[in-house]
Amino acid sequence: MQDVQPLLEQSVEIDADRAAVWAVVSDVSRMPEWSSGVTGVRYKGDGPHPRLGSEFSNRNELGELVWVTHGEITAFDADEHLAWRIKENWAIWSLHLTDAGDGRTRLTQRRETPEGISELSHELTDGFMGGQEQFQAQLLDSMAATLAAIKAAVEGA
Repeated sequence: MQDVQPLLEQSVEIDADRAAVWAVVSDVSRMPEWSSGVTGVRYKGDGPHPRLGSEFSNRNELGELVWVTHGEITAFDADEHLAWRIKENWAIWSLHLTDAGDGRTRLTQRRETPEGISELSHELTDGFMGGQEQFQAQLLDSMAATLAAIKAAVEGA
């Protein structure tokens, strides 16, 4: 199904340089520490060191719903950009790090659907997650909370 959705994006400024932020966010297996929707991540294959092409699975929860997705890291540019594509719904999630001045970093999380979303994802979102608009609003709220948790983790380190 070709259903390109709006770009979802949230940002936060962190009192740390990009290298310090990258040291925390570059390992997607830590996402359950920050995201209420992701309860587990496992790397496939050669160990827990993420790199371009690494594959992983996520255990996700939303209320009583629980599901597993499979991702692949599609961009891994140290201190700058990390992206992964979810195979089941074709969404691309990414983290972008830019200088915010005075030794601070702006961390931006994005969800893009340049290929649209899969028919299965569309049906599940409409049938079990309140529809596309409600689910996108939940994702934006979750992204803001995730970034706040990352900020606290980095600044508390």
